[in-house]
Amino acid sequence: MPPLAPITLQDDHVALEPLSLDHVRALEAAAADGELWKLWFTSAPAPGKAHAYIEAALKGHADGLMLPFAIREKTSGAIVGTSRYYDMAPELPRLAIGYTWYAKSWQKSHLNTACKRLLLRHAFETVNCVAVEFHTDHRNLDSQRAIERLGAQRDGVLRAHKRRPDGTLRNTVCYSILADEWPDVDRWLGMRLDRLVNARTR
Repeated sequence: MPPLAPITLQDDHVALEPLSLDHVRALEAAAADGELWKLWFTSAPAPGKAHAYIEAALKGHADGLMLPFAIREKTSGAIVGTSRYYDMAPELPRLAIGYTWYAKSWQKSHLNTACKRLLLRHAFETVNCVAVEFHTDHRNLDSQRAIERLGAQRDGVLRAHKRRPDGTLRNTVCYSILADEWPDVDRWLGMRLDRLVNARTR
C-alpha cells in the first residue's frame, strides 16, 4: 500500500475533505460547540490550538502514518468535526480509523454512521485493506457502544497503552472489521443510515 493521497469522500449527507490549514477557524468553531476540549476522552483542540492540531495531523500524513479529513455537513455546508486514518500497516494492508470528534449539535446523529461508512468503503474497496481497526478509551462507554453499532468486533484491551491529554494513562479497547465481514457491515450501515436520516427529518 503506497502512502494514501489526499482524497474527498462524500455522499448525500457529508463530505470528508482533506484536512488543511484552511480549516483552522472552522475547526475551532466546531470544537467550541460543546467546548469539546474540556472532555477528558477527546482530542479536540482548545481555543487557539487548532493550527498546531492540524499541523501535527499534516506531519503524520507527510510521514506516511495518517490521512486526516475535515468533516463537512452537506445541508449547512459547515465543518462539524474531523476524522482520520492512522496506524497504517502497508504490508497487509491494514489501518485504523480514529481521532474522530463532532460538534455537540451533531453528536448522536446520522453523521457518524455516514462518515464511518465512507471511510470503511474506501478502506476495503479502494485500498483493499484486510482489516480496519478502531481504538477507544476503556472509560469511554459511549464510544464503545458507537463502535459496536458499526458492526465491529471487540478484540481486546491494551492496558496502560496511551496517555490522555491530561497525562493520565488509559487502557485502550480495540475493535476490528475484517474484509470478508465488510459486505454485511455495509448493508447494515446503509439500513441504519436510512433510519437515522428519516428519524431526523420527521
